[in-house]
Amino acid sequence: QVQVVESGGGLVQPGGSLRLSCAASGSIFRVNAMGWYRQAPGKERELVAVITTRSYTNYADSVKGRFTISRDNAKNTVYLQMNSLRPDDTAVYYCNVDYYSGSGYMIAWGQGTQVTVSA
Repeated sequence: QVQVVESGGGLVQPGGSLRLSCAASGSIFRVNAMGWYRQAPGKERELVAVITTRSYTNYADSVKGRFTISRDNAKNTVYLQMNSLRPDDTAVYYCNVDYYSGSGYMIAWGQGTQVTVSA
C-alpha cells in the first residue's frame, strides 16, 4: 500500500501565492519522477510540472515563470510553489508519484487539493 497525501490548497486572491506539498509513504522501494497535475471544472486533467530524481524539471507553458516544483528525496516529498496566481489557475491539483515497489514500477495519485483564485 502506498499513500500520497497533498496539502496546501485554499482560496487566494489574484496575484497571490500558495505552496502545495505532497508526501508519499508506504511500500516504496524508490521514488522516481514526481509531478503535479490539475483539473478545472469541465476540462481534462493536465500536467502542471514534473521533477525527476536528479531535479530535472518540466513545466506547462501556462505556468512557466510563475510556478516552481521542487522535491526532498529523503522525505519522498514534492512541492509546488505557485506565485502570481490567476483565476484560470483555479482547479483541483493532484500529485503523481512514479515509484518502484521492489517488484515493479507503479504510479500513485493523491486525492487532490482544491486551489481557488478569486477576488
